[in-house]
Amino acid sequence: MSSSTTYRIASIDILRGIVMIIMALDHTRDFFHVTAMTANPLDPATTTPALFFTRWITHLCAPTFVFLSGLSAYLSSQKKSPAKASLFLINRGLWLVFVEIVIVTFGLTFDPEFRFIVLQVIWAIGVSMILLGIIKQLGHKWVLFIGLILVFGHDLLNYADLPQTGTFADLMKIFLTAFGAFIPINSSHTLGVFYAALPWTGVMFIGYGIGYWFGKEYPVEKRKRNLLASGLSLIALFIVLRFISKYGDPSPRVDLGSWRSFLSFMNVSKYPPSLLFVCITVGISLVFLSLTENIKAKWSQIVSVYGKVPFFYYILHIYILHSLLAIIFFATGHSAVAIRDPNSLFLFRPPNFGYNLWIVYGIWIAVVASLYFPCRWFYKYKMSHGQWWLKYI
Repeated sequence: MSSSTTYRIASIDILRGIVMIIMALDHTRDFFHVTAMTANPLDPATTTPALFFTRWITHLCAPTFVFLSGLSAYLSSQKKSPAKASLFLINRGLWLVFVEIVIVTFGLTFDPEFRFIVLQVIWAIGVSMILLGIIKQLGHKWVLFIGLILVFGHDLLNYADLPQTGTFADLMKIFLTAFGAFIPINSSHTLGVFYAALPWTGVMFIGYGIGYWFGKEYPVEKRKRNLLASGLSLIALFIVLRFISKYGDPSPRVDLGSWRSFLSFMNVSKYPPSLLFVCITVGISLVFLSLTENIKAKWSQIVSVYGKVPFFYYILHIYILHSLLAIIFFATGHSAVAIRDPNSLFLFRPPNFGYNLWIVYGIWIAVVASLYFPCRWFYKYKMSHGQWWLKYI
């Protein structure tokens, strides 16, 4: 294995590990912050800098994770025949959709009746992988082109007069426009669509399309220059378009006459991911990849442990957080009668339950630290065992 390949893999694992750690902060806030269910942490008119930053920094997680999933798919496909690579992506995509509907939904809600089914990032990655498994036959340049069209063009829908009811409207929400769409399945079950699939597919396709830069024969310095130039260009495009405030995000910035104006400037739409949202988040990630190509610091070795087994970490941290929530729920005097609150999607999570932000940070650090050794063990297990199912975890 060449040194450039080693550094490449290291930088990807480091970045993925960082976003997995940060992702746990957002879920910890959802479960334990006192206003997580009653206030918008990104509302520039009412939030605090600490709360805004706590939520905003987690914006880096989903687009970076989806982007890196596409990049990893390209690298993985180089070790397989085209047919086997496509079949693997389709099978893994179907598996991830199942995981979201069953395993992740239960971890988030703890509801054995599955009254509320969640479609979030794992669902979006699953659908994107299925589509990638089909489209990749066209070659990485065409995949990149289609990804750019999806990312740069889907905000045109903000100007379209789309139907609000009916089957077509539901399909549009599921695949293109959902902003926390609640779609009834029957009288007792609801589908919660928080990640419209196709805008995220665009992000994955871009990751796959530039995977070519990470090939063994691709010059290291050229890759670093490409990543840095692309990242800075996306950040610059974000700044320019945000100042113009005419295209790229459905929510124009607002001049609030204080530091809150800056918060408004940075508050771009994640649901679905707007062009500006993708520009600033993926732009930062590309710059990071460029600057960490050769890094060998101790901290990078620690965070990369989480990045090497992201699926294992993701599932485990959700169940640990919700189990801890249930324990604290009873420890603070709540009775079994209050387990299911009609105003909450999560069992053991009344809307006004929770703690201040510093306690949330403490819980987050403790949970992430507790997962270090399990993640390290599982990575070693994967490397020393060859069971087929390990490729799906």
